[in-house]
Amino acid sequence: MLSKKTKYAIKALMVLGRNYGNDPMQIVKIAEEERIPKKFLEQILLEMRNAGILYSKKGAGGGYSLNKAPEDIYLSQVMRLIDGPIALLPCVSLNFYRPCDECVEEHACGIRDTFIDVRNAMLQILNDTNIAQLIDKEKRLSFNLEVEE
Repeated sequence: MLSKKTKYAIKALMVLGRNYGNDPMQIVKIAEEERIPKKFLEQILLEMRNAGILYSKKGAGGGYSLNKAPEDIYLSQVMRLIDGPIALLPCVSLNFYRPCDECVEEHACGIRDTFIDVRNAMLQILNDTNIAQLIDKEKRLSFNLEVEE
């Protein structure tokens, strides 16, 4: 399950993506726009700044902005940064692999084999989906709701 922290990180990146190329945004504005607790958002933004995804400016006119284009920030990158492994089992993780304690023959484990397929399918989507695409998708979904009304 996607953690709240990762969901908030993605939501904040979408706000900053819509603001891309403009002045930095203050944490308070991002928090209000997406209904994210300010203190929690501060920690998330700091983590993403330290990873080079965001740029921050102090003082008057300060705040946060994307350090790269929204097209260059992928969901897999954000998820790994905030939560660590994407795989649902440690024995199928590409970046955080560790054997399961109870497993006798990992190479012959049906559970592991199935969850490798799950991991691969998830990674395909997460590696191919960037913040700009999420922003566009949100616009299309919002437009479709308006058309139906």
